[in-house]
Amino acid sequence: MHIHILGICGTFMGGIAALAKASGHHVTGSDAQVYPPMSDQLRSLGIELYEGYDAEQFEPRPDLVIVGNALSRGNAAVEEMLNQRIPYVSGAQWLHDEILQHKWVLAVAGTHGKTTTSSMLAWLLDYAGLEPSFIIGGVLPNFNASARLTSSNFFVIEADEYDTAFFDKRSKFVHYCPSTLILNNLEYDHADIFPDLAAIQKQFHHLLRIVPGYGQVLVPKQDQAISDVLKMGCWSDLATVGQQGDWSAELIHADGSAFDVLYQGQVQGRVNWSLIGLHNVNNALMAIAAAHHVGVPCATACVGLSAFQTPKRRLEVKGCVNHITVYDDFAHHPTAIATTLDGLRKKVGTARIVAVLEPRSNTMKLGIHQDTLADSLQAADSILVLQPEGSSWQFGEAVPQAFVGHSVDELLAELARILQPHDHVLLMSNGGFGNIHQRLLEQLQLQE
Repeated sequence: MHIHILGICGTFMGGIAALAKASGHHVTGSDAQVYPPMSDQLRSLGIELYEGYDAEQFEPRPDLVIVGNALSRGNAAVEEMLNQRIPYVSGAQWLHDEILQHKWVLAVAGTHGKTTTSSMLAWLLDYAGLEPSFIIGGVLPNFNASARLTSSNFFVIEADEYDTAFFDKRSKFVHYCPSTLILNNLEYDHADIFPDLAAIQKQFHHLLRIVPGYGQVLVPKQDQAISDVLKMGCWSDLATVGQQGDWSAELIHADGSAFDVLYQGQVQGRVNWSLIGLHNVNNALMAIAAAHHVGVPCATACVGLSAFQTPKRRLEVKGCVNHITVYDDFAHHPTAIATTLDGLRKKVGTARIVAVLEPRSNTMKLGIHQDTLADSLQAADSILVLQPEGSSWQFGEAVPQAFVGHSVDELLAELARILQPHDHVLLMSNGGFGNIHQRLLEQLQLQE
């Protein structure tokens, strides 16, 4: 079958393309911009790519079009697809129909930590010899891929609550039919499609409704928003994670780099790993508990985590020049910003942290988090913020202690003025941030 994918260079849709190719289909695709690393990854799989959404890409006519959720009516390719009456489906629906119905799905949902936790879970199953399939919204260094298809019965998926497609406004995760479900946490986000927290909670309720009775739902012991979802109904085994939960941790080191794992109060094993931060300890507990549900011994999982490599853009060290360390992190919500800074602070002690933020998400641009943004950045010694175009509010008013730049060039000039040896520069964005990471490293090298 010839499958053509609209929006193919997004992480999820690129993963769908890889799975479709592994399933034996002839796969082509297009995107508004075709650029590395996803374009290189797709071309290495023999997938032909088109830049732009002109109607000519449907010659020859594909058998099926998989439509990404960034596409909408008015797009030339979408209009041509509809006018030609070419069969079409969303990526999430195709995944359900063609692959997931035949697998034991382990899904990871929640506002924060989905990519890291699902990456841990895929690695733990692989370390235990279960060779899972997976599709995850990031490149996993342990596999050097964001998706793969195997003959294993197990499939790990990052379960996003974002809407599915222009013709299906349900959350993507309602298509994933999980038998093991992690709900990491729940806060208000995605203000461009959800009017309030209650609307997101309703989608999480819909997700719980499709977990079978033999399945298991893993939830944090202390999370009021998730507790409210559970009150709407849960028909599966329920296990709690965190302090006083079924699964808990005792820190050996305050930065989270070593901890004991406890099940119902009894130590099951110890984790010594390269990650830091209490949020990653919680992510690890969720992954260990989910792996245990499908038969991975806790002791095996603890040893496996010592070899786990964090996904790219999760406090990733991009380089160290003039004794100045530059990090890249995906944090774009106040809670994620605060937890990332807390973990870095515990790692570097009293050394200076310079936080540089691109508030790129629609939720941030709409000003939903302006009351909590300043507090989330308190652990930093210096703060720089890029004022995004189209934002409805001024970031300098919400974070008065910050330097606010209107371009990446302005931020780089300010960094050149203030950086000192032994500083730690944390660059945070859910986008490309104008390639500031590489530009900063090159700027520092010129100052050597």
